[in-house]
Amino acid sequence: QVQLVESGGGLVQPGGSLRLSCTTSGNIFSWVVMGWYRQAPGKQRELVATLNNGPVTSYADSVKGRSTISRDIAKNTLYLQMNSLKPEDTAVYYCNVKLLSGRGLLDYWGQGTQVTVSS
Repeated sequence: QVQLVESGGGLVQPGGSLRLSCTTSGNIFSWVVMGWYRQAPGKQRELVATLNNGPVTSYADSVKGRSTISRDIAKNTLYLQMNSLKPEDTAVYYCNVKLLSGRGLLDYWGQGTQVTVSS
């Protein structure tokens, strides 16, 4: 069974930095894309950054130049480094992994970690 556990969220002042972690367990050998999404109160969940097995990264315009997605294979961990944080970055951040199966793509999600940017 695939499980994703996020950590690293918290309260940070505007202009500060955070590194989110997503530790994976289970068989993710067939992964196609890993990514981070976020959901602010009253808003839909939105894509923040993705990493495919190229590896190629992509970022939402709102975080481009301020965030870096990376993966440590040995630690089975996906990271999201966020710098120059803004109040509008406040949201619950979710880790996502898409696996290729005979039934198509399977989505797995973590439980989320809260990021609050406030002075």
